[in-house]
Amino acid sequence: MLNDTLGHDKGDLLLEQVAARLRSCVREVDTVARLGGDEFVVLLEDLSESTLEAASQAEAVGEKIVVVLNQPYEIAGYTHHSSPSIGITVLGEHAEAIEEPLKRADVAMYQAKAAGRNTLRFFDPKTQVAVAARAEMEDALREAVQAQQLAVHYQAQVNAFGNTVGAEVLVRWIHPQHGMMPPAAFIPLAEETDVVLPLGRWVLDTACTQLQRWASEPRMAHLTLSVNVSAREFLDRNYADHVLQTLGRTGANPLLLKLELTESLLVANVEDVIAKMNVLKDVGIGFSLDDFGTGYSSLSYLKRLPLDQLKIDQGFVRDILDDPNDAAIAKMVVALADSMGLNVIAEGVETQEQRDMLAQLGCLSYQGYLFSKPLALDEFESFVKRA
Repeated sequence: MLNDTLGHDKGDLLLEQVAARLRSCVREVDTVARLGGDEFVVLLEDLSESTLEAASQAEAVGEKIVVVLNQPYEIAGYTHHSSPSIGITVLGEHAEAIEEPLKRADVAMYQAKAAGRNTLRFFDPKTQVAVAARAEMEDALREAVQAQQLAVHYQAQVNAFGNTVGAEVLVRWIHPQHGMMPPAAFIPLAEETDVVLPLGRWVLDTACTQLQRWASEPRMAHLTLSVNVSAREFLDRNYADHVLQTLGRTGANPLLLKLELTESLLVANVEDVIAKMNVLKDVGIGFSLDDFGTGYSSLSYLKRLPLDQLKIDQGFVRDILDDPNDAAIAKMVVALADSMGLNVIAEGVETQEQRDMLAQLGCLSYQGYLFSKPLALDEFESFVKRA
């Protein structure tokens, strides 16, 4: 229409502005091309290996493009309005010629046009539904943090004598429609987005507040609390300051707080990780390396980290009686911890036989359903006081 009313030179100016806006929406590693007419292609690279997460990332860029291309265009003194229809397909599942994904994206684009234009569609309807559900879950989780729909449960950690010496703090989401949701249902999504930051702050604040409340109760005052910290949280530049501020505000004893880190942290900025750990270690906070042996496990980095504890992953504990390799790994973790002056705890202990095997290997601290499932606060306090 623009070509017919103002001339092809004005149409060319529109295409130049569209190209510039598209480039502003992507990174240097991405590609923007014009196929012909008013059709453009954007190729996004280095997305997640998870198809669903990659689709979600592509959708975020697509929505950004929709917003940018809806802004008015000033073309030689004339204000022009235009909107895009966007089709999306995911590459990388198997080798294929470029024509195939282009065809899929073209089909999806026409689906976007049929849906009323100025929108985007995925080639695979299942992907469309899954991405929409993921976006809805993310919005609901953000609302959950703000609306106090979260709760924490406590899973006992016991010593060789069966005495409860602490607990791991595990967050639960009390969903208005779905009821109590376990961590596996929403923590991965939180860690893929920035929702994990306010979520993690809430859990830490709740744990520190509880430590302070227990300080005046003789049967509870000795307990330590272990709080899981995601890589995204710990790598936040203000994380150490936030922990110190939380301790100061709540009055919690830092000697009773333990932060559980994952091996994925070791892939990131190790020097930054060590510096933050040392700042927090100086005030008495302890550190446990969670799920040890399942991830990066660089021993050269491990020896530099100011750790207190290694945690044997439940995947090794589950088959420790039947799989010699799992037993050998557990034995190795215990020996490594002993040589480095660290203690070791096994998670996922469900039977007395597993506990006895771990004890034979030298692991004298345990966590799992053999002792207690994760409990709400009042149930956990009753459990400790009954022992």
